[in-house]
Amino acid sequence: MKKTWTTRVSQNLQSLDQEDQLKREINALYTMLSGMVGADKLILKAGKLEALTLLRSRKPEERVLGLQRVIYENPAIVETPAMEDIPAVLQELYDELADQTARRAVEDSIERKVAEKMQEKHEEYIMEVKRQLVKEQGGPESPQTLKKFAQLEKMKCQKLNRSAMDILRPQSLDEIVGQEAGVQALMAKLASPYPQHMIIYGPPGVGKTTAARLALEAAKKLKQSAFHAEAPFVEVDGTTLRWDPRETTNPLLGSVHDPIYQGAKRDLVDGSVPEPKPGLVTEAHSGILFIDEIGELDLHLQSKLLKVLEDKNVKFDSAYYDSSDSQVPQYIRKLFEEGAPADFVLIGATTCAPEEINPALRSRCTSVFFEPLTSAHIEEIAAGAAVKLEAKLEPGVARTISEYTTEGRQAVNLVSDAFGLALYRQAESDNEEIIITREIVMDSLRSGRHSPNAPQKNTEGEACGRVFGLGVSGYHGGVLEIEAISFPARQPGKGTIRFNETAGSMARDSVFNAAAVIRRITGEDLQDYDLHVNVIGGGRIDGPSAGLAVVIALISAIKDWPVRQNVAVTGEVSLQGYVRPVGGIPEKIYGARLSGMPVVLVPQENKDDVPKVPDGMQVIPVATVEEALPWFFGETAAELVQKRNKVS
Repeated sequence: MKKTWTTRVSQNLQSLDQEDQLKREINALYTMLSGMVGADKLILKAGKLEALTLLRSRKPEERVLGLQRVIYENPAIVETPAMEDIPAVLQELYDELADQTARRAVEDSIERKVAEKMQEKHEEYIMEVKRQLVKEQGGPESPQTLKKFAQLEKMKCQKLNRSAMDILRPQSLDEIVGQEAGVQALMAKLASPYPQHMIIYGPPGVGKTTAARLALEAAKKLKQSAFHAEAPFVEVDGTTLRWDPRETTNPLLGSVHDPIYQGAKRDLVDGSVPEPKPGLVTEAHSGILFIDEIGELDLHLQSKLLKVLEDKNVKFDSAYYDSSDSQVPQYIRKLFEEGAPADFVLIGATTCAPEEINPALRSRCTSVFFEPLTSAHIEEIAAGAAVKLEAKLEPGVARTISEYTTEGRQAVNLVSDAFGLALYRQAESDNEEIIITREIVMDSLRSGRHSPNAPQKNTEGEACGRVFGLGVSGYHGGVLEIEAISFPARQPGKGTIRFNETAGSMARDSVFNAAAVIRRITGEDLQDYDLHVNVIGGGRIDGPSAGLAVVIALISAIKDWPVRQNVAVTGEVSLQGYVRPVGGIPEKIYGARLSGMPVVLVPQENKDDVPKVPDGMQVIPVATVEEALPWFFGETAAELVQKRNKVS
């Protein structure tokens, strides 16, 4: 009896301990739920789910039922769990609460990221709206920016007068001096309904660029012209254009700015859209592309330019271009798929000789030649510049200027310099007329360290072993003094001939050709003499054109015959004594005139190359050495040679 009562008491105590444990767990679960949801929200939620009374009950079964309704958010749960089922129900509630907690954590994280993105987009939208408002209101102006803008406007209004070159530059083709033939050839190629590409050859400063620009304006006015009234004239210097192997920059032909390129637009970068940048060839479309110093243009660019001339179109390519991308603007799509138009007339200008230009480029362009300016042309340019500056030239000033330059541009600059000096010196005088005197011009020349073009040669009298030959450097001719001296050889037949090396191998060969000719004409064997031939000043002679001058100098040295000093000569001499043609006849005659030579001998076969001979000058064609001798040695020497030839 006692044992049964003890067992029953023990079981009751154990039952009380289990119930107390369950109550603790229920209270802990309720506290956790209250902490997660909030006490106030938990009460409101329990009231809506008809679980508030159950949660406040003292019976564990009813509290668990209330927790089930709140956690599952289901007021339809009405079955009160038995006491022995409460541990299992609590475990299920723990699992559900853990799932809800994890789900809520993920949802909170996603919501936080969404909120951040929404905030970022909101800020971008606000900035875009602000930028739009700023544009609508006239820009991001402030008192400081408006002040700086006002300063710039004030500076823009405070200009110096126009530069002298703006005033003195020719305004029509009629004002271009000394290039009538070149201008006519230029207009003939532009006036046609089918204008041609061309290269203008000529020395610097004679008006090539100005003539091309004015020729386009004149061509626009012609009825049959292919150029419309708005045809562009795009000018560029070939020395400044270089080929970029990366193709990221090409101002001549154009390039593509990929999205990663620094110069790409931001809106295109955001869409990963490449942007083609058309070049000068497209800017010159339907007009003229003028490339100064085209001979200096990069060879790779020349090759690419030739392709454009053939296709009349420039193609663009980029790995970033996607034809299926709907975000590509229409103009970019058109440039990539059809290319940029480049139908223009190419006019190149160069100071190089034609043979120095790329043959492929030269074959696609016709040639126009501008001639070197004569002294008369320089005088005319100087006088015209003085008229435009509203100044008066003292008699002889224009002639003085012509003695110091062969370039029209430099002549204009000299007049401008003298004009400024005249203004400075007359600042304190009451005389309003600006007079440019020779003294003022000479002061300007000395300050600029200018030297005469070609020193005047002493053409008076006669001299043994000295002959004036003619040479060409670039587009300018000049007079070369060739002198010779002879001595009897120490041993007959073992004489030597010495020629200065700086004159070139072709000129040295002329000496050996001359030896054969002299022996045939005079009977003298040059091997019996020690001879020294020299080009004074070390001037280099290109080609064999000094042959006749060398023959005359050697004959004079051997025979001790004096040579007339008023005659200059050019021409190659064959072994049989014929005077063969040479190049550069117009330039050589011009150089002889600058040096004051009244008589010039040229090969008979070059007579058609002789330009209009200036007054006071005589140009004589000769076919053989015998024909040239009287002009240097007189009739007496010529007769001796003829008699010798008859005897032989």
